[in-house]
Order: sequence, then C-alpha cells, then structure tokens
Amino acid sequence: MSEAWPSLFRVAVGLYWLYFASQKWQGVGWMKPLIEATAKANPIPGLHEFLVAVVVPNWFPFALAQAVGETLVAILLILGLATRWAGILGLLLAANLALTVAFAVNDDGFRWIYYLAVIVNAQVIASGPGPFALGRFGWVPEFLR
Repeated sequence: MSEAWPSLFRVAVGLYWLYFASQKWQGVGWMKPLIEATAKANPIPGLHEFLVAVVVPNWFPFALAQAVGETLVAILLILGLATRWAGILGLLLAANLALTVAFAVNDDGFRWIYYLAVIVNAQVIASGPGPFALGRFGWVPEFLR
C-alpha cells in the first residue's frame, strides 16, 4: 500500500487544481475585482508595481492564463502524465496565488491554504507519478512521461 501513496497524493493534488479551475469555466469576470484588490494589497516592492501597471489593466489574459494553467495541471496530474512538469506548473501557479491573492486575505490562518498549495506541488515534483499513472505505459510519448 505504501507504494501507492505518491499516486494517491498526485491525484488528490490534481483534484485540488480541478476544483479551482472549474470555478473559472463559466467565466472569469468575477476575477477582475479580485485582481484589482490583490494588486492594491500587495506589499512586495516591484511585484506591487507590476500588478498595478501591467496585470490590472490586462486582467483578462492573466485570468484566462490562470484558468487554463489550473485546468492543464489538474488533467495531467489526475491522469499521471508529465507529472513533474505539471507539478512545476502547479508550483508556479501556487506561488502566484501565494504572492498575490494571499495578501488580500485578512485571516492569517486562511492565508496558509495558499502557502500549502506551494508545498504540495513541490511534493508532487519530488515524489513523481507513483505506480498508478498513464505515463508508466510504453505507448505514451516520452514527453508525457
């Protein structure tokens, strides 16, 4: 059973990303006020200015990129394809959320959900796909293993 844990963990992280991606499938318009609020609340020098000057005026492509990235990570992790690459993309998406959205949250305890996403994606990168993954089959192209 212990050899199955990396696969179970990978699927759980994939379901986490699928949940957040599915919130954006009917539209990303609700993200505009969130992006504006997080840009104002961000205390990191340089990042604050980037968010205000670049991301807020161009919120739609950034919101769409987040939705596509989350969906891609979810599908790849659930299926066990390109697991480490999906974990890296998940880590970058989680770092984005941890460095932006987390600062708009007033509850420090709730903020740790965003930090935890960084840690679990790092664990997926370290542990790999596990034994139960489509990437283990020989017919899967090398770039998806």
